[in-house]
Amino acid sequence: MTLSFLKKPIFLPLAALAASLAMGAPQAGAQNFFDILFGGNNRNYRQPQGEFPPPPRKAPPKRAAPARISAPSYYTYKTDQMVPVDFAKLVPTTQSVSLEPSLAGTAFREALAGLSDFNLVAEKEIAKALLDYYSANPEFIWVTGQAANSRAEDAIRSLSDAANHGLMPADYSVAVPPAAFAADNSAGRLKALIRFEMAMSARVLRYVHDAQGGRIDPNRISGYYDFAAKPLDMVGVLKSLSQSQDARALLEGYHPKNPEYQALRVELEALRASEENDIVVDAKLLLKPGETSPELPKLLHLIARDLDDEMGGDYGETLARLGTSETYVPELVPVIEAVQKRAGLKPDGVVGPRTVATLAGTSKADRLDKVLVALEQLRWLPSDLGSPRVFINQPAYTASYIDGGTEKLKMRTVIGKTTNQTSFFQDEIEQVDYNPYWGVPQSIIVNEMLPRLRNDPSYLDRAGYEVTDSRGKRIPSSSIDWGQYGAKVPFSVRQAPSEANALGELKILFPNKHAIYMHDTPQKALFDRDNRAFSHGCIRLSDPRGMAAAVLGTDVDHIAAKLKQGHSFEKVTRKIPVYVAYFTAWPTLDGKVEYFGDVYDRDARLKDAMTRTDAARAPSI
Repeated sequence: MTLSFLKKPIFLPLAALAASLAMGAPQAGAQNFFDILFGGNNRNYRQPQGEFPPPPRKAPPKRAAPARISAPSYYTYKTDQMVPVDFAKLVPTTQSVSLEPSLAGTAFREALAGLSDFNLVAEKEIAKALLDYYSANPEFIWVTGQAANSRAEDAIRSLSDAANHGLMPADYSVAVPPAAFAADNSAGRLKALIRFEMAMSARVLRYVHDAQGGRIDPNRISGYYDFAAKPLDMVGVLKSLSQSQDARALLEGYHPKNPEYQALRVELEALRASEENDIVVDAKLLLKPGETSPELPKLLHLIARDLDDEMGGDYGETLARLGTSETYVPELVPVIEAVQKRAGLKPDGVVGPRTVATLAGTSKADRLDKVLVALEQLRWLPSDLGSPRVFINQPAYTASYIDGGTEKLKMRTVIGKTTNQTSFFQDEIEQVDYNPYWGVPQSIIVNEMLPRLRNDPSYLDRAGYEVTDSRGKRIPSSSIDWGQYGAKVPFSVRQAPSEANALGELKILFPNKHAIYMHDTPQKALFDRDNRAFSHGCIRLSDPRGMAAAVLGTDVDHIAAKLKQGHSFEKVTRKIPVYVAYFTAWPTLDGKVEYFGDVYDRDARLKDAMTRTDAARAPSI
């Protein structure tokens, strides 16, 4: 063999080297071989270390940092923007109107000069409405001749009566110009009248706004609140008032018209006229049989004072004999249990805050605050609550089905934990699901399931959950590297129908962005507790079959038959609004106002928003 590109043959060296390699010569021989072929002075060549190069290292899988999906938050309340009304925009606009002015219109135009240095501050939308209305209608609404007219007097009576609706009269205060002016002071008279006109219209519009939708925008309090805006045509309001012969009736018509609102107003009036409770019991009292407390005689006195014939016959003698006892002796336990049972509490014989609140009530100041809060919150809801309807009151832990002014059904509920609060909103019931699947919310997947899945990927497979990818393809939980996901998990998880299903045997849907609905639960024992804030936000029902039958307009036998058929659903064919509400003061249908604990401390946040609104409006008064 020769290498044609070489001048001299190298048969012998090649043969010798081949023989040497075949006999296992040292590695140096191989090096000499490469030296011969490529030249021993090749410094770019590096001898490989070891028999083979090391295999490439595989990059470790990406691990996402643990993450959480946060619950909605509470905000620092932002009040409506207050602006000075730019009356400079009125004068040229009104002067350009080509219609033949009436005498009143002439007086109005002459009076406009009196607004040149008038500093009237109002909400931004009200300021705009004033300019829009008077640009198109350059005449007085509240003035006739040289004084405020009867329409103004009627309206002022309504504004002055604002406190009886739980509103602040100072928010709507207007100084009325004197009826008599000096004969030689026509310019001063016109100036006072035009300023009264504008202030009156601004405060009337504020009153109408507050009466229809409330002083506070609930959606600015928290992400837990979700209410649609109530549109208000303010220019239309002024136009209607300018034509009305009964301004007071027109203004009063903007308040809610439901009986619950009227019952709260009656309660407000009664509270303001009443004396403070003469017996005050420690609201945080916790007393078990055998224990001693100086608060016990107060409670026993309240029970004895309010005995009816039935309770008196059973326990009158015991109370008369032991009414001053500070020791909770065994003979008194049946008395407390009977009182608890009558009040709808768990009759466990333990005197706790809810038992104390039932017997001693809350203070007058607290009840006043609760009623004022309830009146404001009721203005966020429709004026007519509708019939039939479902009303869920979270602080009361109850859900009711109301039809034709009658409470056809009422049951206990479990609501969201303080860390998973149930939202406050309204919707419409659409569907009942039998033997439902539970689609696990992303918040629960991320916050509660993912930490376990990082160490135990097959957990969901064993627990009977189904996992699907973004295309809906079902995949084993054990095949997923859960450690690479944080707050965004690209899989859906659902629990198949079973006795262990978190939703129990049925759910009642009113689709909403909060993923809240009513449903059954396998955890029946929770309904026996007084404090029932245990869910992830949905409403658990103690009588789900009864509620399903009510909204479907059928009976529980129909529901039972559907449940035997396996997984299915049934549409609700009627319009049934549902209120997922939050009222610490709420009237029964016969008008008696009941009071409840503020489980989420929301009343305080609303009162803070009211205080901020008072401060924002004060400079404009």
